[in-house]
Amino acid sequence: MLHLPDAWVWDSWYFDDGERFHAFYLKASRALHDPDARHHRAAIGHAVSTDLRAWQELPDALVHSDGPAFDDLATWTGSTIVGPDGRFHLFYTGVDRAHSDRVQRIGHAVSADLLSWNRVPAPPIEADPRYYEALGSGSRYSPWRDPWVFRDEGAGTWRMLVTASLAEPIRGARGCIGTAVSDDMVTWRVEPPLSEPAGFSMLEVPQTLAVDGSFVLVWCMRDIDHGDQAVPPADGGPPITGTWSAPADSPAGPFHLDRAEPIRLPGLYAGRVMRDRAGGLQFIAFVDREPDGRFGGYLTDPVPLVVTERGTLQPAPHS
Repeated sequence: MLHLPDAWVWDSWYFDDGERFHAFYLKASRALHDPDARHHRAAIGHAVSTDLRAWQELPDALVHSDGPAFDDLATWTGSTIVGPDGRFHLFYTGVDRAHSDRVQRIGHAVSADLLSWNRVPAPPIEADPRYYEALGSGSRYSPWRDPWVFRDEGAGTWRMLVTASLAEPIRGARGCIGTAVSDDMVTWRVEPPLSEPAGFSMLEVPQTLAVDGSFVLVWCMRDIDHGDQAVPPADGGPPITGTWSAPADSPAGPFHLDRAEPIRLPGLYAGRVMRDRAGGLQFIAFVDREPDGRFGGYLTDPVPLVVTERGTLQPAPHS
């Protein structure tokens, strides 16, 4: 468990260097008193562990830029990957003072040691209004956040999955998995969405992973993001606020959102799935709601997961 006495912790992502697991996470001071104020004060924290349970906090990885810049208000959720040059690459969401959180863009930082990070002097990656909801295209909001970056071997390129919104609402909801591709991890080309409309308002913190020769898409959303036009959860239960999964044909889709279901761990949000040292699937999320309804703001111990016969993820029996 990662519980900081002076800071709330929420969205997180992980990197395994072979010896230690590195947790990167959003954090903001508890001195704000109101947890809803945390989003405009978010920095990217960093901690390490050998067992995904006991964590040693390290200096923060990244804080907001001096203005004016696309990330001069706060730094939000991202992903960390090693590049072909052996350097580590951190892709993250930035929001600025000029637009508050109505405009979200994606930036890039690099490190030789996972400790000291330097921003790459390249333009931030923005939503393309041909495909995605963007400020100035008839909308007052431009969601483009939570980059998940991986090597797409099938396409021979680097690919980024993004929480995005369709340029035009379809089936009553705009939520989609956006994407961009790159040959060098610096210059990115935004492409059309990877997901078909599914009646979801938003698919936050996306991740894909390979499991036993198949693939799974993982994301999080609120119960109210599961709109009236969406099919019921594949496991027959009700929609819940939490982390969801659905089968996929590859890390870049197609994604079978008509077979989606929540991972039945109520009260947790923005879960990530990773491999432990034995190769097992482990789930870590932040506590969004305590049993009494209060905001939690800390990371859970890992919960073992299994793949269901439906191609989705659920807690292992007795976990």
